[in-house]
Amino acid sequence: MVIWNPSEVALSLGAFEIRWYSLMWCAGLAAAYYIVYALYKRQQIPQEKFEPLFLYCFLGILIGARLGHCLLYEPAYFLSHPLEMILPMREVDGEWKFTGYAGLASHGGTAGLMFALWLYVRKAKLPLMHVLDNIAIATPITAGFIRLGNLMNSEIVGKYTGTDWGFVFAHNWDAVNRCHETMPRHPAQLYEAIAYFLFFIVGLVIYRKYSQRVGSGLYFGWCLFSIFTFRLFVEYFKEVQEPWEQTMRAMIGLDQGQLLSLPFIAIGGYYLWKGIKHKAATNINTK
Repeated sequence: MVIWNPSEVALSLGAFEIRWYSLMWCAGLAAAYYIVYALYKRQQIPQEKFEPLFLYCFLGILIGARLGHCLLYEPAYFLSHPLEMILPMREVDGEWKFTGYAGLASHGGTAGLMFALWLYVRKAKLPLMHVLDNIAIATPITAGFIRLGNLMNSEIVGKYTGTDWGFVFAHNWDAVNRCHETMPRHPAQLYEAIAYFLFFIVGLVIYRKYSQRVGSGLYFGWCLFSIFTFRLFVEYFKEVQEPWEQTMRAMIGLDQGQLLSLPFIAIGGYYLWKGIKHKAATNINTK
């Protein structure tokens, strides 16, 4: 049994605080930045085509993840409080308080990223699938760091294990017993982080052996299929994020996260199969 009660703050300088969640987001994006930079350099894609990529990715992920959470998990609240969708603030008792973006959805972030990359390739004049494959090689490491951030925040917790094994999220409040939690849960965030880091390593190994298939959809397919298939199954170890998902799970056996994973699994499976069957040309027009 692990008593899990870390501070959410990684570094404090007076009134200025850096939280672990923000730090993990930055670490994940930084790792992806350097990986994709190395891929572009190895593939002899001009530096000026790489430079705007980070901004497109950052904005696509952030906007998509935020809108995904607001519209897919709490639509009733946010449609009646539209400003809170775009501002990192919340109205509490008639006063606006800075809360950061408390609510980001990975499915929305994925959709936002793909839309942003579509805009990017129109400007950079690069093949869309070539760019998607490169980004997909790096994406699992970012996803792993984000889940570590969730772990440090003691959020997206797993169900009670029913044994002495697990993580006791002592920071969280047990509303039934009116005390901080004392029972061990599945560390579902850690399960996901480990899985995503492994998916990154597998993707990198495949790339070292089949680098000529960048542009075939192989890596894009592997990324979507592996991450969202795991997400489909790991959800059974998690508590639902919104109460109404309990009814949803009772009716169809899936929660919102699982239902939203299905189209990504289908898209990933298609491109994974397509990438295995077909080889991509390594020479692209970089003029």
